[in-house]
Amino acid sequence: MNIDLLRRLCETPGVPGREDRVRALIEAEIKGLFDEVTTDPMGSLICVRKPTRKGDGEPKKVMLACHMDEIGFLVSHVTPEGWVHVDPVGGFDNRNLFSRRVLVCTDDGDIKGVMNPAGKPVHIQAPEDAKKIPEIADFFIDLGLGKKTRDKVQVGDYVVMDEPLFEMGDKVVSKALDNRVACWLGIEAVRRLIDKKLDHACEIHVVFTTQEEVGLRGARTSAFGIMPDIGIGIDTTLACDTPGVPEKQAVTQQGKGVGIHVKDSSFIADIGLVREFEALAKKHDIPHQRTILARGGQDGAATQQAGAGARAIGIVVGTRYIHTVTETIDKTDLKAARDLLSAYLSELA
Repeated sequence: MNIDLLRRLCETPGVPGREDRVRALIEAEIKGLFDEVTTDPMGSLICVRKPTRKGDGEPKKVMLACHMDEIGFLVSHVTPEGWVHVDPVGGFDNRNLFSRRVLVCTDDGDIKGVMNPAGKPVHIQAPEDAKKIPEIADFFIDLGLGKKTRDKVQVGDYVVMDEPLFEMGDKVVSKALDNRVACWLGIEAVRRLIDKKLDHACEIHVVFTTQEEVGLRGARTSAFGIMPDIGIGIDTTLACDTPGVPEKQAVTQQGKGVGIHVKDSSFIADIGLVREFEALAKKHDIPHQRTILARGGQDGAATQQAGAGARAIGIVVGTRYIHTVTETIDKTDLKAARDLLSAYLSELA
């Protein structure tokens, strides 16, 4: 498995509306995989692979939606003393933001810093202070530059967590696995078609979308441009198979395969597609599980609702500790997702 690619994807900064560095990485990686590559006005990268065999009638357009953005912040204010304040783009649990190493990404380069909430340290705080969870507005970033910070950082610069990817047993741990996992799958599923010499009758549109974390925005506009027959939202989902969570709320269990996504707050998958993917997984002995997410959405919803509509489904990888810097996936689940996607693309009539 190409873990080096996943590492480069995860460690490249890119929040909603600032995905250009991730897009550049992908453009360099996919040379030779697609027949057409364009960037739309929202910044989504649209990659088209024409059919390599004749099917029944007109080739179906299949859109794989893989969002590039990670949750993070935009700089909203820099004080005269050099404290940097931020506005969120995507949803962190504030309890996970204490004492974080961050990168402030400016037009002139990345600057390392630390994020902390305003207030007293543990040695001098009252007991009731320790129970409070600060709001985003209470956090600030210290770049160690004092008053010179204003010369280097401006409103609209963006901030990501500064954490490397590492492997841990059968797992991969990183920030931004949501959703660089999908970017990896969009590339590697097509690469597998080529490496295995698998022909396909459908017209494949792999779209690396923008601004998913703030409302599926890039997928919505790109889907209107493509008008797919079938939309596949590729994403992470919860794997709450950990202490303190009832089994019925686990969503997925790691090591049990790719998630065939049935429902979330944004859409209900086409049940025919659910059955088709399930049958294909059984045929190829690919481990799989059905998933329902009580809250949250993904790009599959945007593909489903474009124009007159499309059949749509989600293909997901269960992720522990999601929306933190320790997002964790199982390598076998990632492989199962890749294998199921390439099998579907190659066997669709």
